[in-house]
Amino acid sequence: MVFVGSVGLGIPPYHLSQEEVKNLMKDIFIEKKVKKLLPVFDNAKIKRRQFVVDTEWIKQNNSFAMTNDRYVTYAKDLSLEAIDSCLKNSELLKHPIPYDAIDMIVFVSSTGIVTPSLDAYLLNDRSFREDVVRMPLWGLGCAGGAMGLSRAYEWIQLHPDKTALVICSELCSLTFQKVDNSSRNIVGTALFGDGVAATLLIGPDSPYLIHLPTNKLQIKGTSTFTKKNSTNVMGWNVTNNGFEVIFSKGIPKLVKSLWKEHVLEFLQKNNKTVGDLSAVIAHPGGRKVLEEMESALRVDHQLLKYSYNVLENHGNMSSATVLYVLEKWLKDSIDKSFSNKEGILSALGPGFSSELLLMEWMGK
Repeated sequence: MVFVGSVGLGIPPYHLSQEEVKNLMKDIFIEKKVKKLLPVFDNAKIKRRQFVVDTEWIKQNNSFAMTNDRYVTYAKDLSLEAIDSCLKNSELLKHPIPYDAIDMIVFVSSTGIVTPSLDAYLLNDRSFREDVVRMPLWGLGCAGGAMGLSRAYEWIQLHPDKTALVICSELCSLTFQKVDNSSRNIVGTALFGDGVAATLLIGPDSPYLIHLPTNKLQIKGTSTFTKKNSTNVMGWNVTNNGFEVIFSKGIPKLVKSLWKEHVLEFLQKNNKTVGDLSAVIAHPGGRKVLEEMESALRVDHQLLKYSYNVLENHGNMSSATVLYVLEKWLKDSIDKSFSNKEGILSALGPGFSSELLLMEWMGK
């Protein structure tokens, strides 16, 4: 077993309402074709989002190099903010966790490029050990948060006295294509925001397990599924202007088929049923995706309440989003009696892929 110790967030500085973003798109795109697509902003059920750039910057013609430089700066700064918040989170930890207690760093991102990967830069700004294991993961998109947790879980299974830090840093606003008037770009602009999150995982033999509350959340198992010949469903086209979004209309339908089948098989393999679940910690890819998840499993809306909440207040922040949802469930489990309850953590991403984790809250 592996325990989820804490989650910390890195919140970008600019907060825009959905109406403000919609009006910004009206200013940038004057084509009738685009204006016909603007109702997608109203239907997304998003109230506000956060960005690392202001509206004036978005209006400018920025090169790929300029946007990527900004990615490196803000991704690093917000990752450090999320790490500090995670390791010093007094709501989730009895005592702070020192930086040199971290044995592994999994760094997940798909919205910028830097070599060495950003985790190397993070080591320079905090007192992490020089022998910390590094696992940078790129190109996993919205599934990256769940996949990062899974890979860290598997590593700690082999090293039960160790700890791991999973960091998801996504600055989707920097991928906005001002010259792309396609429907997929407009839909993406109506959904995506910026966000960073860090999650601490602790092995059962780690001396830092005593820093956790009595009611602990553990990961009990994981499962990965990637559909062959589905690389055109979601991802990036890399152009001279940067990352151009690939976003299929068929994603909600894949929830009904691929995701539902994956969940049911995963639960059966672990001798569980949908009725055993008290929480669905789902990455909120969009309103339609969440509604299809709710319908496919025939679960109560409350099981997905924090996925809807995060979507409403932050939008889709790619890999980081599911960690924002996880943070809310962790806080909820401390405030209320949530012992011996089970749930699944889920995210869908490019490939087309589905990642699942089985979770359980344990009391004494």
